[in-house]
Amino acid sequence: MRQQHRVGIGFALAVGLTAIATVTAQQGQAPTRLPGAISVRGTGQTVTGAYDGWFTNPDGSFGVLVGYYNRNEKEEFDIPIGADNRIEPGGPDRGQPTHFGPGRQYGIFTVTVPKDFGTQKLTWTLVSHGQTNAITMHLDPNWVLAPYVDPGSGNKAPVLKFDPAGAAQFGPPQGLAASLKARVGEPLPLTVWASDEGPTLAVTTGEPGGVAGRGGRASANSEFLSPQQLSVTWTKYRGAGAVTFASVRPQIARADGKASTTATFDTPGEYILRAQANDSTGDGGGGFECCWTNAHVKVTVVP
Repeated sequence: MRQQHRVGIGFALAVGLTAIATVTAQQGQAPTRLPGAISVRGTGQTVTGAYDGWFTNPDGSFGVLVGYYNRNEKEEFDIPIGADNRIEPGGPDRGQPTHFGPGRQYGIFTVTVPKDFGTQKLTWTLVSHGQTNAITMHLDPNWVLAPYVDPGSGNKAPVLKFDPAGAAQFGPPQGLAASLKARVGEPLPLTVWASDEGPTLAVTTGEPGGVAGRGGRASANSEFLSPQQLSVTWTKYRGAGAVTFASVRPQIARADGKASTTATFDTPGEYILRAQANDSTGDGGGGFECCWTNAHVKVTVVP
């Protein structure tokens, strides 16, 4: 079932981008080639949105989980909300990023749609290097996710807290996890407390050194997998100026899961930073869209 889901996503992405390339060519814009036909380079390539799937919220609404793919190893983009960075209908601003770092980023924002959304669709359009890329977001049953708990292994998304006694951030981003203030040129302390339970079911993976969620199968003689290794990564999500982190991936204390770094801003304004926690399943959960956590932090920077 899961393998079919992964194949279906790849096929749908290829078909969708083929159609988009045809439309853009008819409109006089440079057609967008398929991701497989575009080599990853240091600079000069484009960025496109990436639809990761959808899940059901406790109130009956749905969360549409979205990331992006920047085909550059070094080049980053800042694309303000507007004609070149828009989600329709209901936009152009539906909480998407305006800063795009290198590579594939999974599940970095969520668009909540009502329980009666049905067969409606959302479209996210990005323009970079003069080329237009657009993706469609929907509630097709083949794209349903379980981003909080892996059904196969019982593995759960890591937990992030911005105060030891505060609310837990778990799984896809929902609103703002914290609001902070900073001054231009002065390092802003950023501290989170990270934890992860690891898989709760006995699982063997069928491959040396494998982890739950990557082709694993249950067995009566399986050993319980040890808690999975955690990492916390900070990136800029929105903001007009540059952000410099003392450590993009700070060390996590074994005793209490505390991880600290600083961020320094060169321009006043409103920013959003993203803190991402991954266990050993890695980015995108090894292709199964579980289990990682993204949290957004708003920072107001004054002169």
